[in-house]
Amino acid sequence: MITVKIGPEPIEPLALPPIAGAGACAEFTGIVRADENESPIGGLRYEAYQPMAETVMRNLLTEISAEHGLLAAHVRHRIGDIRVGEAAIHLALWSRHRGPAFNALVAFMNRLKQDVPIWKTDTLPPHS
Repeated sequence: MITVKIGPEPIEPLALPPIAGAGACAEFTGIVRADENESPIGGLRYEAYQPMAETVMRNLLTEISAEHGLLAAHVRHRIGDIRVGEAAIHLALWSRHRGPAFNALVAFMNRLKQDVPIWKTDTLPPHS
């Protein structure tokens, strides 16, 4: 089972469903930090060609799932203005053991920036 969602809605904590056979669930949440290139910011703006980005993410997760033996994957990515301290992405990957889940998480995050048409287009000014 692979689910992908891209949209402007805030990423709230998610109650993770039990996945049959899973002994591990590796999660990653990417949070906007208060600086970009060592300069203070108030947030980031992300844009995407949403249908294509969702398709590329789903295909990438399918490929990585096969390589690492994942049982399920769930990813949410925000677009629009995301303030410092808010989540820009959340990824959860289930596998029988922790090693494959961790390795798949690193592989996905590395490929995300390279392959998926989501762009960090601007920084938002810091709060006054």
